[in-house]
Amino acid sequence: MKTVILDVQAPEAVMSDFVTAWKTGKAQPTARISFATPELLWKVLTAKRWELLKALCGAGPVSIREAARRVHRDVKAVHGDITALLNAGVQNRAEGGGIEFPYDAVKVEFLLRAA
Repeated sequence: MKTVILDVQAPEAVMSDFVTAWKTGKAQPTARISFATPELLWKVLTAKRWELLKALCGAGPVSIREAARRVHRDVKAVHGDITALLNAGVQNRAEGGGIEFPYDAVKVEFLLRAA
């Protein structure tokens, strides 16, 4: 099963992890998409976009029209959500057209600390 972790990390921490992987030649075992703040994560992953990701998990490449059909929504609205997910690096364009969420599972991680 191919899993992606969506997490909240400061850009410096993400860059440090990248440099470590580059120097050691060892990639992280799980794909990771990081957001700088919890607010940014929730801005990108709205309830409708989360529903879209759930419908596309493990589905392989699909057209935007097919994605809209799966979530019972208007194609234009789904197109806007797909564009936001593509811009955030959460979704990919598929070879030959369409879009793809190339993971079978999603894990969300972030830590809330006392102020």
